[in-house]
Amino acid sequence: MSSTTLSYLARLIMFMSVLGYSSTNSAAQETPLTKFQHSIQASDSCDACHEKNQVNIYKSNMADDCMECHSSSANEPVISVAENEADQEEKKYVDPYADRIKVAPPPDATAGMSVPMFYSETRIGKEPNEMVLIPAGKFIRGSNNRLPDEGPEHAVETKAFWIDKYEVTNLQYKQFIYATSRKSPSHFRSRTYPEGKVDHPVVFVSWYDAHDYCEWAGKRLPTDIEWEKAARGTDGRNYPWGNDFDVNNVNSPVRWSTLHMDGGTTPVGAFEGGKSPYGLYDMSGNVWEWTDSWYTQYPGNQWPSENYGELYKVLKGGSWWDCSFYQCGVSAPSFNRSYFKQNIKNSSFGFRCAKDDK
Repeated sequence: MSSTTLSYLARLIMFMSVLGYSSTNSAAQETPLTKFQHSIQASDSCDACHEKNQVNIYKSNMADDCMECHSSSANEPVISVAENEADQEEKKYVDPYADRIKVAPPPDATAGMSVPMFYSETRIGKEPNEMVLIPAGKFIRGSNNRLPDEGPEHAVETKAFWIDKYEVTNLQYKQFIYATSRKSPSHFRSRTYPEGKVDHPVVFVSWYDAHDYCEWAGKRLPTDIEWEKAARGTDGRNYPWGNDFDVNNVNSPVRWSTLHMDGGTTPVGAFEGGKSPYGLYDMSGNVWEWTDSWYTQYPGNQWPSENYGELYKVLKGGSWWDCSFYQCGVSAPSFNRSYFKQNIKNSSFGFRCAKDDK
């Protein structure tokens, strides 16, 4: 087994330990696996996000996504691989958050939403997003209570800056690809977005795509520090709306899991109850958002990782889909972060833009 694989396994075990999961954790609830289609195109496995030599602890030809390959039981601290079809049919997904997040299922898929799931006429418009001014000052970054790379909690001061009120939409991104003759995202057909998804966040965009769109719009990508302040405010809250998770405020994997439905993006700005202290939408869930920051160690962090440095760019906010194997944001607190190479694109990666206050 390669050193990289061992690093991932160590990270997984540490994550589960931090989350209170162990082989004797009686609070963990075994629930039927809910299928999430991470990609609507050719992303058939974890290869969609990781180089194949980074993930060799699963059999990529056995299913459509990670959770179709991996199974777990209350007696196994590390997720194992389902070896045959019978195992796959009977496999269960043990949610390490089951003893942390107790939610009643929403009454329907649009619960908490102020708009329908799909429509044809834009609410947001085709021009680059309106922006919100985030004032200068200190805020609380990170957390001492969850994953080891998210802490320690510390105060950071920022200058005033502007950031988009919404994630960049399919319609807005369409203007960019037409103006620049850029290749369209893989979910587009004939250079346009799927029917009904005019105001859904654009996906299948790499860091380079996001960077270039923001530059074309006269903006830039936010840093991860700016992003977290805009999402969190100055009171150290866990979520954009407060400290308690609410399934009706966010397009998250927990939402789709409780509904026993396949997930997907929702129109930007659909969850009024999920707004940040500054009035920004979808700072938790919907799509992971690229930032301009490298994945580096926080000041005072003692947890070692070979992944720190100028190797991967940070994404913030979680999404509608969760890679449960790596616990990368099932409930999407504001201090959550993920990291990927700049050329990665999939059905849960999007972005919003920022700019300096002049």
